[in-house]
Amino acid sequence: MVKLLLRRLLQTLLIMLTVSALLFSIFDTDQFRKRIAVAELGSYGVATLSDVDYQAWLEHRGLEQPYLARYAAWLQGIARGDFGRSTEKDVAVSTLLKESLGHTAVLTLFVFLIMVPVSLGLGVLAGMREGSNGDRVISFLAVFSTSIPQVATASFLTVILALGLRWVPAKSAMDDGWSFRQLVLPLLTVLIYDIGYFVRMTRAAMIDVMGSPYIRTAVLKGLPYRRVILTHALRNALIVPVTLLCLELNGLLSQVVVVEVFFQYRGFGRMLFDAANFGDTQVIQAATLVAVCVAVGSQLLSDVAYGYLNPRLRAP
Repeated sequence: MVKLLLRRLLQTLLIMLTVSALLFSIFDTDQFRKRIAVAELGSYGVATLSDVDYQAWLEHRGLEQPYLARYAAWLQGIARGDFGRSTEKDVAVSTLLKESLGHTAVLTLFVFLIMVPVSLGLGVLAGMREGSNGDRVISFLAVFSTSIPQVATASFLTVILALGLRWVPAKSAMDDGWSFRQLVLPLLTVLIYDIGYFVRMTRAAMIDVMGSPYIRTAVLKGLPYRRVILTHALRNALIVPVTLLCLELNGLLSQVVVVEVFFQYRGFGRMLFDAANFGDTQVIQAATLVAVCVAVGSQLLSDVAYGYLNPRLRAP
């Protein structure tokens, strides 16, 4: 396990270096320099600049230096925790990351607290009695919930719960401070799809395990059905859904972009969306590195969980 951790850490560093180098090469063009100038000086200000003034602006921003020199300086700043400064909001990128990741972490925490017990419980119940009425109802609801795009789910929930019944606010900007009522709509939007997906995965894994020869042998030996499920079937059935739940940490970063933008929730996805629209390269670069860390970290967590649930397949 220690070797696995060290190998994953090395992979994380290599992937982050590769991605950051590619991003820097993409942003190291006249087109993106012009976009930075427009974001800072305005389109009219850039249009009225002479070539000498434009070169002076590049020198002031340090953009005239060679690619490798600027890339090395940026890496040194990252090592110190300095991700640069946002062009759009004129604040440190580290401050934006801390605030937005904190908001997304709160949403993710509530998602997992509700999704894990509900999806695993319903999936196990459905898989234990394949073909029963309960299995049919659970399977129908799971397929139905995963068939609806999140934008449609968000719109439907807003119309019913916010505009119709007025139980919760329609937006989640939280301008007056944190409020769980404003978190309800984005939370439900994520949960409706994710619970359905993991119910289907858990059900399929449970059905596969229940049809295994060792389960049939245990039942024929007269072991109590409860003991067969809890001792023999459940642990093996949870291998696939639990490893997928670990990977869901990475999947949520892409899901929350839609949810946070729709409900104006000030999280990581909303920050990245605004930065992409504005051309805020410093924020985009920092957010990409964070996404890479989360992706590799979730993969590592998945490997650890898989090895714990199935000791025979632990990495050497």
